[in-house]
Amino acid sequence: MKQPAVYMMSNRKNGVLYLGVTSNLIQRAYQHRQHIAKGFTDRYNLESLVWYELHETMESAIRREHTMKHWRRQWKIDLIENTNPEWRDLWQEIVG
Repeated sequence: MKQPAVYMMSNRKNGVLYLGVTSNLIQRAYQHRQHIAKGFTDRYNLESLVWYELHETMESAIRREHTMKHWRRQWKIDLIENTNPEWRDLWQEIVG
């Protein structure tokens, strides 16, 4: 499913967070989960998709991600906990 999205990956509740943007959330989350995407998420074992937000256009997703990159960590945690208080891995939700 190709649709622009902003998303956050984590390794555990209140753990390390990674904020990203993609045009294909399923593919990108799979890459993080399988450690295909080398770098920050691989180094910190960030395999759980804990939050995502779908967008109509890639431009709006990029704007949202850029704004959120400047947010305080607690604001990101609050956003996750508003929709996913247990910090469940949302992988099954996106793959169906």
